[in-house]
Amino acid sequence: MNTFTLIRRLAAVVLLYTLFAGSAYAQATRTWVSGVGDDANPCSRTAPCKTFAGAISKTAASGSISVLDPGGFGAVTITKSITIESDGTVAGILNAGTNGVIVNAGANDVVTLRGLEFNGALTGINGIRFLAGGRLIVEDSSIQGNTTNGIDFSPSTAAKLLVRNTTISRSAGGSAISITPTGAGTAAVTIENSRLYSNKSGLTATSGTVSIKDSVITQSDLNGVFANSSGAVVTINLNDSLVSDNGVGIRSLNVNSGVFVSNTTITGNGTGLAALSSGAISTYKNNRLFANGSPGVFTAILTGD
Repeated sequence: MNTFTLIRRLAAVVLLYTLFAGSAYAQATRTWVSGVGDDANPCSRTAPCKTFAGAISKTAASGSISVLDPGGFGAVTITKSITIESDGTVAGILNAGTNGVIVNAGANDVVTLRGLEFNGALTGINGIRFLAGGRLIVEDSSIQGNTTNGIDFSPSTAAKLLVRNTTISRSAGGSAISITPTGAGTAAVTIENSRLYSNKSGLTATSGTVSIKDSVITQSDLNGVFANSSGAVVTINLNDSLVSDNGVGIRSLNVNSGVFVSNTTITGNGTGLAALSSGAISTYKNNRLFANGSPGVFTAILTGD
């Protein structure tokens, strides 16, 4: 073997090793971001990235992006299963003029967003926009200052949403949480221990099933809770919650809209209950409806087992 051939083969080995090493960086199971990081880094703990967008390209499907220290980490589009999480430090997403997080993933993908602070600076579009995926989990987070929705959940296939221990405010043109499946999409939504305040509307759903528990929905310009069927069935179960100081506390519009209310206080609203065009608002007889400008009436009284 002559020297030239040997050099060529050695160069090929080095190239393959380099490509393999680069692929390994791209497919790390856990990556890190820091306020003083650099997206040219491999996003390791000792060489973190600067933004979520920079880190996600180097994180394997079903992996995690963790926040090392306080910072603003930018908007990101998610197309695979991923967890983005912060534990005890400020993890900001400034989404002025745009969406904070867009989820457009596979039918079985699970996206978890935990401990994040979204700020649309009063010009953001949606804090989180979900277009496709299997499940979205939002925990221990805050979303504020958007021109449309805090969370726009508009799945095109069957999808689930869990919002837990999260505050959503100042969604000026839409809802704190908007549930509007498209096409053949369906939605199963659970909201627990969360606070929706100072939005145009608190929660609006056009189809699907929604369960709200241990939550506060207050100071909405229009509706606190709104079941607004455009043909498909929408069912909202509201339990152990406070609905106060909204334009309308609970509104149900059209024949396929139903809200079922248990152990909930509805007070201080311009109108407490508004069931229109054959919409239904049903009570389990353990609710507190008082001190509203106009109380409205439940359309049915239910008995539980």
